[in-house]
Amino acid sequence: MPEEEKIALVTGASSGFGLLIAVALAREGYRVVASMRDPERCEPLLREAGKAGVAGRLDIAKLDVTDAAAIEAAVTGTVDKYGRIDALVNNAGFAVGGFIEEVPEEAWRAQMETNFFGLVAVTRAVLPFMRAQGNGAIIQIGSVSGRVAFPGYGAYAASKFAVEGFAESLRHEAAPYGVRVYLVEPGAYRTPIWTKGFAGIHKRPNSPYERRLNAVLEFSRKTADNAPDPREVAELVARLAKRRRSGRLRYPIG
Repeated sequence: MPEEEKIALVTGASSGFGLLIAVALAREGYRVVASMRDPERCEPLLREAGKAGVAGRLDIAKLDVTDAAAIEAAVTGTVDKYGRIDALVNNAGFAVGGFIEEVPEEAWRAQMETNFFGLVAVTRAVLPFMRAQGNGAIIQIGSVSGRVAFPGYGAYAASKFAVEGFAESLRHEAAPYGVRVYLVEPGAYRTPIWTKGFAGIHKRPNSPYERRLNAVLEFSRKTADNAPDPREVAELVARLAKRRRSGRLRYPIG
């Protein structure tokens, strides 16, 4: 490994922001461990990286952020191979849709397990190594929904509000050890999270909320169709990873 090469670990890199972030970091000279639940879904990432001429800078790793053993294997495997982790991007997540009364408890728990507890677990696994090396950047991919909650996305908003509080505390705790913490808060962008969310909306037959839910979904579809290029977010993440000074915590975009 070249002495100057920096190492980044990205979660949820098979699609959406994670895919583009992995490519953007590789273009900035990082060796990127691009992790995903199913490594067989890496083809879109490798295709995009090939277009950018950086496919050789990517390592594909299996990582389900709700699996403690998988987190341990991915993090220690990266450190064993490269000796360090300079940037962690916690991107893995999904959106549960539906009005609060009609979203079942298991969906609430699944939302928090991935979007919040998974993010916490990966952060806690990486933090000791960054603290020991005396530097590093932890970039949490939050959302505008962590600042303003919309009807029909209560579970998603709750998970992102939780990320906000976690990141704020983490920033204070990690700063004395040279570890920088950033919170990127995208608005709507053209990523698969919306398509997947629309397909899994929770609603009951003859729901009293049906008219309002349909209005929310129609608004969301129009917003997604006209949303800006998600590469804006990837480029912001790459810039934050390279910073030597912490700057501010929150970066709303879009």
